[in-house]
Amino acid sequence: MSSNDGIQVLTPGVGYGIVVGIGFFFALLMLGFTHLQNKYTSYSTHQAEEFNTASRSVKPGLIAAGIVSSWTWSATLLTSSTFAYTYGICGPMWYGAMGSFQILLFALIAIKIKVNAPGAHTFPEIILARHGRVAHATYLFNGLATNMLVGACLVLGGSQVVAAISGMNVYAACFLIPLVVAAYVIVGGLRSTFIADYTHTVILFIAIFVFGFQMYATNAVVGSIDKFYDLLMDASADMPIAGNYQGSYLTFKSVDGLIFAIDLLVAGFSNAWLDQAYWQRAIASKPETSIKAYLLGGIAWYGIPFGFATAMGLGCAALTNTPTFPTYPNPLSAAQNGAGLSSPATAIALLGKPGAGLMLLLLFMAVTSSTSAELIAVSSLLTFDIYKTYLRPHATSQQLVRVSHFGIVLYAVVLASFCSILNAVNINLTWLLTVLGVIVGGASIPVGLILLWDRMSTISAIASPWIGLTFGLTAWLVTTAKRSGYIDVTTTGDATNAVAGNIASCAGGAIVATVLTLIFPAKHTSDDPVHIARSNKINGITSPKTSPPGSGTTPLGGDPQPSRDAETGSTVVPSAEPEGYVPTGNEMVDYLETSHIQPLDPVLAKKGERLALAANGIYTVIIMILVPFTLFGTQYIYSRNFFRGWCVVSFIWVWCSMCICVVYPVAESWAALVKIAKGVLGLKQGKAKS
Repeated sequence: MSSNDGIQVLTPGVGYGIVVGIGFFFALLMLGFTHLQNKYTSYSTHQAEEFNTASRSVKPGLIAAGIVSSWTWSATLLTSSTFAYTYGICGPMWYGAMGSFQILLFALIAIKIKVNAPGAHTFPEIILARHGRVAHATYLFNGLATNMLVGACLVLGGSQVVAAISGMNVYAACFLIPLVVAAYVIVGGLRSTFIADYTHTVILFIAIFVFGFQMYATNAVVGSIDKFYDLLMDASADMPIAGNYQGSYLTFKSVDGLIFAIDLLVAGFSNAWLDQAYWQRAIASKPETSIKAYLLGGIAWYGIPFGFATAMGLGCAALTNTPTFPTYPNPLSAAQNGAGLSSPATAIALLGKPGAGLMLLLLFMAVTSSTSAELIAVSSLLTFDIYKTYLRPHATSQQLVRVSHFGIVLYAVVLASFCSILNAVNINLTWLLTVLGVIVGGASIPVGLILLWDRMSTISAIASPWIGLTFGLTAWLVTTAKRSGYIDVTTTGDATNAVAGNIASCAGGAIVATVLTLIFPAKHTSDDPVHIARSNKINGITSPKTSPPGSGTTPLGGDPQPSRDAETGSTVVPSAEPEGYVPTGNEMVDYLETSHIQPLDPVLAKKGERLALAANGIYTVIIMILVPFTLFGTQYIYSRNFFRGWCVVSFIWVWCSMCICVVYPVAESWAALVKIAKGVLGLKQGKAKS
């Protein structure tokens, strides 16, 4: 049986139409939005700060929507459903719980960025300022490797499913998807990706709701939770899951599912903490609301794999023995399941060709929204960590924007080529997601410790990623050889073999970082004036030439120190410039580029840190320990009533996620939207302040 038998229900023209047509539509949409922004707001995409950091002014609702959109990979929809189909009801909850944890923890990193490095554009810049160029090169490599692997998960997974459903050439999809996304990212920069993310997310929720209502209420084949339950009971008898308690799809007692959860937890740190896209959203957010954005984003994202995979992944098992299932009377093959075709098969079983078309649109939205975040992330690394750091330290804003444009195109082409190579050697989405943490996990915890642990030494920052990588590769390959007898794509992608490498890499990096810091506590120091000036800018210490009249200067060397305004509580730094000084020429450009960089108020930072710690503590105890391990330990097989409640809760969570990602961003930006609308309609002249 061909890997696409029964799944390919659309023509190649539909695939090309969605990929090229919708990509072109979003390019035009972003062109229009960027024109309105440049004309009616105070932000211009011709400035590097706006292009790469959205002038650090994005509100929490839009940041939360961007986090959800960029974390909603094709893997979120495809692999969460794959693991629901493979391990039963535990799959969706494990996927949501382990994936949201890193976003919630990132709230702590977001606080540290806003307090200690408010002028940073990328996370390697922070490491350069603290630990020098060798450490900078180490984490730049790991960051680029993460972006390449994450991008491959997005584009390769999406391309293989598009090809399976429509017959579109998979290599054409590998090239067209990143290139059409690059077209609109070049137009509007980071802020445009937030707008595109929001639009994508709206469409994504519409599609999820359509499938959810079909499964639980309206479809002729299923149409109710009770019928869904009966079909899953039949599937448990006909196709029992090896390793699950009594082979049931309706039990949390799944040892293989628990191994997958551990694998996902470890890999998640690599995906989030080493991905510049998530740092970029923290950098782009308003200082006082960055914590709120990440907490809301983590809560909202949880609902997507939990709700979607419960319906569509379990739905694949439930519908396998129904005549509408695309491979009936056969279940999905191992190759089809590994390629992430469980949820597309469910969509076809529920709605036929319209279901396949909607699923294709849903996946394209997920892939392009996440890929846009990766494109702008990599371009920022190339611009600020290679071009500005090593090639042209005094580059102008316009030069930086041009390099950013070049970086977007370069990454799109390299990523497309990389995905084509992976497809040619039969690498699929599940394999990439399973082993990603082995490759870059050694640096995932140390990069967080650099911000969260003040004692982190330079030697430990440099050595721990490479030692962790060595541990991970050794454990992965040795375990594979011992357990499976030989090493190939199939055996290295086995969850148990990969989890050994993931744990060794991630835990090894964390342990080595701690031990080396205690043994070699020294930190990097520099007497290079260029490096010192760069570090001061990253740390939010403003030089006299980039300060406006009446503002502050660097607090080094006896210069004026900041004080706190008694009425507003804001930081006020006395000016060291002569009275009436006005910056001109390049000084004015520098000032305009950095005037919005403000450290987070220490009092607000302390409150935010307590909030983030409390939220993470509650989440860990309830969502990651109490609920799943109670269900695991009791070997409970869901009753009909319990399953009803489980489905209702998962669907309600999707509605809550929609409110956070769709309704809240509009509500918080309503005034700015009205101002732009008035400007477009000619009711108000001049630029509106956002």
